Amino acid sequence: MASIKDVAKRANVSTATVSRVLRNAGNVTEETRQRVLEAIEALNYQPNVLGRYLRRMETETVLVVVPDITNPFFSKVLRGIEAVALEHGYQVLLGDTQNDVRLEEQYLNLLPQRQVDGMIFLTARIRKELVEEMARQFPIVLACEYLEGADIPTVSIDNISSARKATEHLIRLGHRRIAHLSGPMNIILSRDRLRGYQQALAQHELEADAALVQEGDFTYESGYNLTLKLLALEKPPTAIFAANDEMAIGAIKAVRHRGGRVPDDVAVVGFDDIQMASIFEPSLTTIAQPMFEIGQKAMELLLALIEGTSARRRQLVLPDRLVIRDSCGGERSEQRG
Repeated sequence: MASIKDVAKRANVSTATVSRVLRNAGNVTEETRQRVLEAIEALNYQPNVLGRYLRRMETETVLVVVPDITNPFFSKVLRGIEAVALEHGYQVLLGDTQNDVRLEEQYLNLLPQRQVDGMIFLTARIRKELVEEMARQFPIVLACEYLEGADIPTVSIDNISSARKATEHLIRLGHRRIAHLSGPMNIILSRDRLRGYQQALAQHELEADAALVQEGDFTYESGYNLTLKLLALEKPPTAIFAANDEMAIGAIKAVRHRGGRVPDDVAVVGFDDIQMASIFEPSLTTIAQPMFEIGQKAMELLLALIEGTSARRRQLVLPDRLVIRDSCGGERSEQRG
């Protein structure tokens, strides 16, 4: 196996110059850099990452923790994170908690062990006090979910206003009996989207029937099963606002299973605008989140923490938009919020 000395000898430079090229540290002419890179390729040299870590106490690796890797929402967020990470020479590792808070804590413990340089959490169900204590010592960023009142850099949308926007769209279409399929109530996003739904009903003086609010778990199956339950009510809803697109698609399938039509019998609105939302029939009206940008901004904040530069806006709230398609009737368009 080739060593850094072999590369230096072939390129006729010092080992320090090879190291500067590997670190993209500057102070190397373009001609010398190309010569070193050609030597690296010719010798198939693999840098000793462990040795570099031991010398610099840096891994040039970040960990992204997701609650459920099977949820398609996170794929675009991860792409945004990786695009910025690769641009700055960082590798991205992935940790899937499978909605288990204990796994969140286990991943968090990798920071004091110096196994990664920083972490981005796309889930925030861990104890607030624990995360805040760790964030005072190590680079941590929250994205998508957040911890209320915590002084931790965060990137998200305003879930309350966006849920209110989705519900108000159904109200403008003439619906008065609107159901809500929520996510798990131990997740702040679920509570925020429920709150936005409730605010829209209150502002339009519509009755908030507790039977029309059903708690799901963000899966297609829960959307399907809970909608069957709603349709069995003596006074079923004429519209459903689901807290994510997978549950909304499950709701549409349930309406069809019962012989109904979407949107003629029941209108459906989702949340997130995953790729399937525009492909599914009928195409899904939904709240579109800027998933790729959320990932980009989260990684930029994390890099600022790792490098010790100040992040002027530690709490970033990005814009969402209501994408109107076929599942609720009305004119197809986009409304920016």
